[in-house]
Amino acid sequence: MTELNPITHSPNGRRRGRGYGLPFRGVTGPVNAITDVPGVQVGFTTLNDPERHIHTGVTAILPRPAQDLLHPVWAGMFSMNGNGELTGSHWVRDGGWASGPIAITNTASIGIVHHGLNRWMMHRFPDEADGLWLLPVVGETYDGWLNDLCGLHVTEGHAMAAIDAATAGPIAEGNVGGGTGMIAYEYKGGTGTASRLVSVRAGGYMVGALVQANHGRGPWLEVCGVRVGEAMPPAPIWSKETGSIIVIIGTDAPLLPGQLERMARRAAIGIGRGGTPSGNSSGDIFFAFSTANDPGPLPEPPLLTLRAVTNDDLDPLYMAVVECVEEAVVNAMLAAETMLGRKGRVVPALDGEAVAELVRRTSR
Repeated sequence: MTELNPITHSPNGRRRGRGYGLPFRGVTGPVNAITDVPGVQVGFTTLNDPERHIHTGVTAILPRPAQDLLHPVWAGMFSMNGNGELTGSHWVRDGGWASGPIAITNTASIGIVHHGLNRWMMHRFPDEADGLWLLPVVGETYDGWLNDLCGLHVTEGHAMAAIDAATAGPIAEGNVGGGTGMIAYEYKGGTGTASRLVSVRAGGYMVGALVQANHGRGPWLEVCGVRVGEAMPPAPIWSKETGSIIVIIGTDAPLLPGQLERMARRAAIGIGRGGTPSGNSSGDIFFAFSTANDPGPLPEPPLLTLRAVTNDDLDPLYMAVVECVEEAVVNAMLAAETMLGRKGRVVPALDGEAVAELVRRTSR
């Protein structure tokens, strides 16, 4: 059996954007995923039970290897439109860091997943965590169109299992983890990822993004600047945007918290390239972290020393965020598969061949 090229194909065998020859800009990392950032791992718990109309799950992002998760990462966040939730965001804005795993799930499960992340940390670090202040970062998007959201099927065990399943290398995309029941531009959406290699005067760095895409109206969809949603509109689901998108950005570039907040803001341009204006009912919330400047395990030492890329050299990093987020959304949709959900609702997968032909024809 021929091994799949992770840049062109998702682990489920479906082609990603570059597998269809879509002309995304920039140089990717080895697997074109957030896990190209050294030390970052991703894991999933996916719940699919068609008879009970369960299509949901948990995505866990480990910004450091499991044994180092008591070491905070410097971070920043930005809310483009706040009709959603990202826990821990107030402290990220004030303190400039976050610790432990990061998770994404459905709207009704954010509390139990937060509980699961805390329990995992307490089990993993029983002595060190005693008396420590833990405030995990958990984001959510709404999957109630396809999933029995009110059944509250996600448990803290599912959150812990997603952390334990985390690995480096290629990442599953589409109908997996927290993205299992999600919809993007009225096509099947879900989990997507991409990465970029960036060179600045201080050195070469990796930037990666992971999205949980559950946003947009069909007519808005653009791929590589082509108005796909107008040329091949899906069957309408919404009369207005009612979804959300969570974006997690990781890098090994040494950056200050304020610079990371500025990185997070650029995710808005990335999702805008896909056509969304970030609608009133959409929770479009973005979180960025750097694995550099490791301060060691909590509690914080008496004196912190940080090195950072100069502000004058941030533009290539900003462009990397924009390109990663744009491509990750498309990868999420292309890797996703048509889903039959509750009440007999069917959400189709985006036809990658048709999109690629439309982009080629328009370019010509």
